[in-house]
Amino acid sequence: MKRDIPSFANVFEARACTGIRELDDILNGGFPKGHLFLLEGEPGTGKTTLGLQFLLEGAAQGEKVMYVTLSESTRELMGVAHSHNWSLESVTLLEYSAREESLRPEDQYTAFHPSEIELQDTVDRLLAELDREQPTRVVIDSLSEIRLLARDALRYRRQILALKHYFSNRDCTVLLLDDRSGAEQTIELQSLAHGVISLERIPREIGTMRRRLQVTKLRGSRFREGYHDYAIQTGGVVIYPRLVASEHRAELTPGVLSSGLERLDALWGGGLRRGSSTLLIGPAGAGKSSVSVAYATAIARAGGFVAIYSFDESIASVLYRTDKLGLGATDLYRKGNLYIEPIDPAEKSPGEFIHGIRKKVEDENAVLVVIDSLNGFLNAMPGEGYLTSQMHELLAYLTQRGVTCILILAQAGIMGAAMSSPVDVSYLADNVMLFRYFEAEGKVRKAVSVVKMRGGAHEDHIRELRFIDNRLSVGEPLSGFHGVLSGIPTFSGSVKTLDDASVQKRGAV
Repeated sequence: MKRDIPSFANVFEARACTGIRELDDILNGGFPKGHLFLLEGEPGTGKTTLGLQFLLEGAAQGEKVMYVTLSESTRELMGVAHSHNWSLESVTLLEYSAREESLRPEDQYTAFHPSEIELQDTVDRLLAELDREQPTRVVIDSLSEIRLLARDALRYRRQILALKHYFSNRDCTVLLLDDRSGAEQTIELQSLAHGVISLERIPREIGTMRRRLQVTKLRGSRFREGYHDYAIQTGGVVIYPRLVASEHRAELTPGVLSSGLERLDALWGGGLRRGSSTLLIGPAGAGKSSVSVAYATAIARAGGFVAIYSFDESIASVLYRTDKLGLGATDLYRKGNLYIEPIDPAEKSPGEFIHGIRKKVEDENAVLVVIDSLNGFLNAMPGEGYLTSQMHELLAYLTQRGVTCILILAQAGIMGAAMSSPVDVSYLADNVMLFRYFEAEGKVRKAVSVVKMRGGAHEDHIRELRFIDNRLSVGEPLSGFHGVLSGIPTFSGSVKTLDDASVQKRGAV
């Protein structure tokens, strides 16, 4: 009789979902079924939680699943499940730990080393339970106990290899949890596993511990390389996959976005181009946030969805300041067209922050994203190099989705040559608007100008930015000054004072 032999491709198409959609995405669909995988990480990285999620997903699909614990008690596992509001009724729990009777003097072995008997006893009991239950998903927690019982590297490797062959013949997908207590044997263990996921904790001087994972190996399958931030929350492990802009292309909608201020839009040659990124840079208090919310409220008022991420202010502070300008932000916020989220860089990782932006873009069809400011975002990063790489991917993603982005960067200092930027991201942005203070007629004034705009002509005038009767306005070109951008201008003409009538006619809100 001729038998149908499954093709190689079909064998590896079968996937075991992990119970975490984002991890399935990283693994290109989940774990290839019928193989043994290593999940390694220091204590506290969430190995047990992730293992339970993997089993609960299998149980939800009608599979038989088993959790083998060699280091924790069943009661401790139930406590972990209870903290996530899970029920383990569908999970077979096999606990193997030192019993109270084994501590009695008469039960101590003399003719043989205890490990020689305990290791064989552990393996025999495990195999007997597996033969009886016939599970399709198994988690073994943790390998450090087997490593200690094996005593030497050769015996340990042989034991893991024997388990691998046992499971491979039973179409069972296995997760081995390892706390990296035997660092010298980690590479050997990785060579035996079909795939390896490493979990890490990165301490920060202030705030919560940052956690990230990396898939270092997955035989015969594509996966998303690099580090991916994750968090342990009530309900399980939540993963924020590394953003790859090229995977999120969408049809672009041409057009420009208006702020409702004629002269402000004129600086850009008519408005901000859809899908472009704009950097507003200048000293603190020069009007960067006010210009950004002028665009935000105008777009939200026209029916578009706008997301503002504020590293420096609360929601109430943003709404109060914006309402003082007569922009009606509170009403737009209540209607849902304007979304404001305060960001604490000490509590949120960069991956989680960028993942939140993705959700608003893809779920709410955001038209404009405002990040106020990059200084706060930089505080969440371990270094400047990470900020530029993260921002490059984020801006490329937003551009390909046709979403306009406004970035705000505060410079150190107020005016003059002492001003400096904490990071240079001007080359990443399509457009750059520069804000400056200058002195005239015994007053401190504000100036604004566009110094960069890709793909179009822009005004080269430097104009005065003013707040008259709590309204934002853009004035006439400062033709009588030289050196305004340096903060130390020289005066060679007359200052034109804008009255209320000319403000209303020429660009006030």
